[in-house]
Amino acid sequence: MAEHTEYPAEHVTTSVARRIEAGREHDFLAWTDAGMALARTFPGFLGGGWLRSAQDSSDYYVVYRFDNEAQMDDWVRSPVRRAWLSRGEGVAVESAVHRLSGIEGWFEPQSTLTNAVRVIGAPPARWKQAITIWLGFFPLSLLINVAVVAHLDGVPLVLKTLIATLINTPLMVYLVLPWITARLRRWLG
Repeated sequence: MAEHTEYPAEHVTTSVARRIEAGREHDFLAWTDAGMALARTFPGFLGGGWLRSAQDSSDYYVVYRFDNEAQMDDWVRSPVRRAWLSRGEGVAVESAVHRLSGIEGWFEPQSTLTNAVRVIGAPPARWKQAITIWLGFFPLSLLINVAVVAHLDGVPLVLKTLIATLINTPLMVYLVLPWITARLRRWLG
């Protein structure tokens, strides 16, 4: 395997939209299944599969998941995957790729991916998402209100709110939510 950069350990899901060439559906399915079999041999592979679009039968979504970014990158950069992709030329055309990790994957429009099949590693229930976000947002908001907003006497409410959210948002996205989701991983799963 190639060397890779160390990333924090959090599940990573990739969704690849592919348009199938006319008359090549059987070839595409066999090729995709072969790719999944190859990915299964890489450390950290958690599962995957394909789904057909409800709107256009020539559009498919291939979804696969790894335990973390480093393991996903090992698969994506591997000579094995490059060889597999070359065997798929003429079968399908890749039209979009989305890689999601941590909480950002929860906000992906799941209706296109999970109406037909429950994908392994699908996002937690909305109520679990809400509790997780609240567990981070409440203490952080309280801290920002006490440490910053309380000292902004005479500043209009809109500006106070702007300052608080400019501080809260990046802290939530980059520090608090990754920390909380790592600790609640089993419960969220």
